Amino acid sequence: MTKKCICLVSPGHIASNPRLLKEANALYDAGFQVRVVAGDYMAAIRPMDKTILSEAPWSWVKVGLGSKLSYLGRKLGQKLAQTVASTGWIPHLSLANWAHSPMSYRLAKAAAAQPADLYIAHCLAAFPAAFIAAQKHNAKLGFDAEDFHIGELADTPENQTEIAVRDRIERTLLPRCHHLTAASPMIAKAYTERYGVKMETILNVFPLSEAPELPKTQEKHHLKSEPSLYWFSQTIGVGRGIESIILAMGQMQTRVSLHLRGIIAAGYSEILMQQAQEVGVSDRIHFLPSAPPSEMARLACEYDVGLSLELTEPFNRSICLTNKIFTYLLAGLPVLMSNTPAQKELALKLEEAALVVDTHNPKAIAMALDKWFSHPLDFELARVTARKLGREIYNWDVEQHKFLNVVERALR
Repeated sequence: MTKKCICLVSPGHIASNPRLLKEANALYDAGFQVRVVAGDYMAAIRPMDKTILSEAPWSWVKVGLGSKLSYLGRKLGQKLAQTVASTGWIPHLSLANWAHSPMSYRLAKAAAAQPADLYIAHCLAAFPAAFIAAQKHNAKLGFDAEDFHIGELADTPENQTEIAVRDRIERTLLPRCHHLTAASPMIAKAYTERYGVKMETILNVFPLSEAPELPKTQEKHHLKSEPSLYWFSQTIGVGRGIESIILAMGQMQTRVSLHLRGIIAAGYSEILMQQAQEVGVSDRIHFLPSAPPSEMARLACEYDVGLSLELTEPFNRSICLTNKIFTYLLAGLPVLMSNTPAQKELALKLEEAALVVDTHNPKAIAMALDKWFSHPLDFELARVTARKLGREIYNWDVEQHKFLNVVERALR
C-alpha cells in the first residue's frame, strides 16, 4: 500500500518552529511520507536549520525571499494590496493574501510542486499556500493555530486594515479545512467563537528523548547560594516581561541571577542593562546564545526556575501557552508564570510546580520568589512535581497521539 503523504508548510525557519518539527517527526515515525516547506531568510538561524536538516528523515524545501528585484516587486504588490484593503473593499481572497504576506505565493509554488494527500499550514502566511497546493492536487487542507492571529494585533485604528485582511483569509479558508489544531484550549475557543469552527488542542510539549538525564545519585536538588532564573525565546526584546523580573531582582532579599537565551533585538541589551544597573543587579544578568529546539530542555536543567512572562496585551498573549512552560517541566524546573487567563488555568493543573505572579507588581514577584527560595522543602516539592508532570503528562510522547488521530480523521 502506498504511504499517504503529508506536506507541512511554514513561512518561518524550521529551527524557529519546533512545533512543525515535532509534527514532521511524528508523522514520519507513524509511517507517512513527509515533506516540509519552510522559509529561509534569516542568516542567524540557518546554522540551526542545517543541523536539524542534516538528520531529518523526511524531505524538505527551503523557500527564500528570491532576488532583490523580485522581492522589491512583491513588497510593492503587498503595499498596493494593503492600499486597496484599507478602503474596506477586499473583493477576493488573493488580495488579502498579497496584503498579508509577500511570501504566501512563493510558499504556494514550492508546496504545490509535489502532490500530497494533506497540506497543513503553520502560521497565517502559509495558510493560502497550503490551500492553493491542496486545490491543485485535490487534497485535504489543514491549519495549525499556534496563535490566535487576529488577536496578535491591538484593536486600534491603524490595525483595522490588517485585522480585516486576516479575517478574510481565515473566514474564507477555515471552513474548507479537514484538519484544525490549536496550541492552547483558549486559542481553540477563540477560533470557535469567531468563526464557528472546532479545533483540537495540541499543546506545545516536547519528546521525552529531549529530557535531561537525571543522575541516580541526585535525589534532591540543592539550591545554590545564588539561585538562577531562566528565560529563552528566539528573540530577546521588549514586551516579554523581562523588565519586571529585573525590577523584582532589585527588591529581593535573595541574591538571584537571570539568564536569557536568544537573539538580542538591536539596542535592547543596552536598555536592559541600564535598567539593571539602576536597581543594582547588572552583574547578575547573563545573555546566552541561541540553540536548536532539541537542546532546550537539556540546557534549561542547569537553572533553578523557568520564567513564562506573557503579557495580557495584545489579546493573543493572554490566551496562549508557549513552549517555554513545557520545556521547563520536561527539564524539571518549576515555573514562574504571569497571571494571564491561559496560564492561570494551566497553573491549577500544575499545582506546586507553578507560581503565578502579576508582572505589573515587581514587589510581589520579589516576595513570592524570596518565599520560594527561603523554604527549601517547598522548592524541592515544586521541582519534583515539575519533573513528574513533564515525564508523565506534558510531553510529546503522550500528546502526539492526539495529533496523529486528527490527521487520521482528516484523511478518511
